[in-house]
Amino acid sequence: MRRFLAGTTVIALLTAACAAGPGRPARTPGAPACDPRMDAAFTAWAAAGFSGSIAILKDGAFECRAAYGMADAAARRPNTPETVFSIGSVTKAVTAAAILRLADEGKLSLDDRVGKILPQLRGPVAEAKVRQLLLHTSGLNGTHGDDYERLSPDEALAAIGRLKLAFPPGTGYVYSNSGYTLLALVVEHLSGRGYRGYLGSAVLRLPGGRVAGGFWDGRPAAPGPRAVGYLDDGRPGHQGGFSGPYWGLEGNGGLAMSTPDLASWTHALFTGQVVTPASAALAARPGWPLGDGRSETPGWVAYDPSLYGERFLSAAGGGGDVGHNTVVAWVPAQRRAVAIASNTASNTASNTAGITAEALLKAVGPALLAGRPLPRPPAAARGGDLGAIVGTYRLDGGGRFQVAAEGGKLTVSAAGADAVRALTSPGEGGTESGGTESGGTESGGTESGSTGAALRAHEQRVLALLNGQTQEGRRERASLEKAFGAVSGLSLAGTITQGADTRTYVVLTTGKGPVLGWYAVNDQGGVQAAEVPAKPPALTFVPSGAGRFRPDDPTGAGPRVEIAFEGRRMTLTGARGAAVAERSG
Repeated sequence: MRRFLAGTTVIALLTAACAAGPGRPARTPGAPACDPRMDAAFTAWAAAGFSGSIAILKDGAFECRAAYGMADAAARRPNTPETVFSIGSVTKAVTAAAILRLADEGKLSLDDRVGKILPQLRGPVAEAKVRQLLLHTSGLNGTHGDDYERLSPDEALAAIGRLKLAFPPGTGYVYSNSGYTLLALVVEHLSGRGYRGYLGSAVLRLPGGRVAGGFWDGRPAAPGPRAVGYLDDGRPGHQGGFSGPYWGLEGNGGLAMSTPDLASWTHALFTGQVVTPASAALAARPGWPLGDGRSETPGWVAYDPSLYGERFLSAAGGGGDVGHNTVVAWVPAQRRAVAIASNTASNTASNTAGITAEALLKAVGPALLAGRPLPRPPAAARGGDLGAIVGTYRLDGGGRFQVAAEGGKLTVSAAGADAVRALTSPGEGGTESGGTESGGTESGGTESGSTGAALRAHEQRVLALLNGQTQEGRRERASLEKAFGAVSGLSLAGTITQGADTRTYVVLTTGKGPVLGWYAVNDQGGVQAAEVPAKPPALTFVPSGAGRFRPDDPTGAGPRVEIAFEGRRMTLTGARGAAVAERSG
C-alpha cells in the first residue's frame, strides 16, 4: 500500500469557546467550564461521529479544553485533552519556525540559495532560495520518497536533487512536501543539534521550559497517551514504532502533540516567544497569493477579512497512514489560538463514518463567528428491515453497486466509472467527473462544464503519470511493476472529490491480476496522495424516511445523493440526475 501525507487548509474559522464529550463532556479538572449550549451541541456532534480533542487559548489563558469519543475504540479508552495526535502537515509550520529562528541567529538569510547552504545538493532546486522553499514557490514537483521509506539525510538530499522543477524558482506555486524536507536538511546542517535536536531544544520549547509535543515515530517522542487513528476503511492507522531513518517525512510531517500544546505553541510563535517579533510578523504576513482571499506564508495560509470578516491564519494536516486530522488557527486581532484534532476518517466503508477536525470546523465555524447557536447534526429516521435490500445492483453501462447493511445503516460501494459518477454526485460547490475506459493512453469523459473539464484534466494527468510520461511517473511505474508484476494496461474507474483530494481511481492490469488504486495529483502532475491497492469508493447511508436514504455525512461536506429501493431496483438521485440499477444478486 502506498499513501502520502497530504497537506490541506481549513476553510472555516472557529473563534469562540467550546466543549465536548461522548455522551457527556470530558474536561480537565480545573479547566474553565464551556457554555452549556455549546456543550450540548458538541455532545451531539460527538454522538454523530466526531472523536478527538479541542483547545482554545486567548491571551495565553485557556478558554476551553475538551475531548470527545474514544482514543482507542477496542480498549474503550476515551480521548482526553492530554491525548496526543499526529499533526501531519502542521509540522511544516514548526519547520518554518526553525528556519526563521536560524535566520534570527544569523546562521542564514532567507534569500540564500539552498545550494549555497548545502553544497552537496545537485539539480535545479539548488538555485532556489530559502524563502521560495518556505512559500512553495521553488518549483519542486513530485516526491522524494514514501512516508515510511527508510531514507538517510544523504539519500533524501540526493533524491530531492533528482526532482525536476515545474517552473523556474519564484515564478509559480506548487505545494511541496519535498521542499520542506529540504528545509529540514538545512536545519540539520546549520543548527549544530540536528533537525530533531534543534526542534526539541529550541523551537518546540514553551515559555517556562516545557516542550510542546515531539515526534510520532522515534525520539524525542511526544509524551502522553496516544489516540489510535482510523483510516478510510475503518482499520487502525500507523501507531508509531517505525525505526527510521525518517527522511521521507522529516520537515513535512511526523510531529505529534496534544491540542492544548498545539494551541500554546501557536500562541508562543505569533507573540514572538519562539522567534523574534519581526520573524513572527513575517510568518503572519501574506507571501504568495493563492486566490479567494488566501495567501501562503512561511508554514501557514493567511485569510484576509473579505472571507469571514476577520483576518486569521491556519495550518492543517491529515491523510497518510496514521488516520488523524489536525487543524490550528490563529486570530491576530483576538490573540486567540484554536486547535482541533480528530482520529476518525470521513466517509469510511465500515459503518463507523467519522467527522474530521476540519469538517467539524466547517460545520460550526460560521455560526460561532456570527455568535449564533451552533448547528446540530440531523437525526436519522428509522429504517426498518434492511436485510431485504442487500445485494449487487448493476447499471446498463456495466457499473455495479454492492449494498451491505449493518447497525441500521447501508454501505454502498461502486465499481465502474458510471457507478462512481452516480454515487459521488457533487454537493454544494462540488465538482463533476467523467471517465471512460482507456487502453493506456487515452482519457474520456461525458460531463460538460468547467468543473467536469477540471476533473477530466486530472484524469489525463493521472494517465500520463501511470504511463510513465513524466520523471515521477517512470518511478511510479517501476514501483508498481516491482510490487505487482508487469503492467500491461490500465483503465479509468472514476474520479471523486474527498476532503482536500481529487482522487482518480484506476484499474491496473498486472501480472498478479487486476489491481484497483487511486491517485491525487497536482496541476503539474506531481503525486499528492495515492493508495494502491485500494478498496472501491463507498458511502455509508442512513434512513431519511419513506424508504429513502441519505449519506451518513452530518456536516454536508460530501456527495449529495439520495438512494431509494423499489422491488429489484435501486435509484440514485443527485446533482447529475437519476441512475437506476437492477439487482443481480
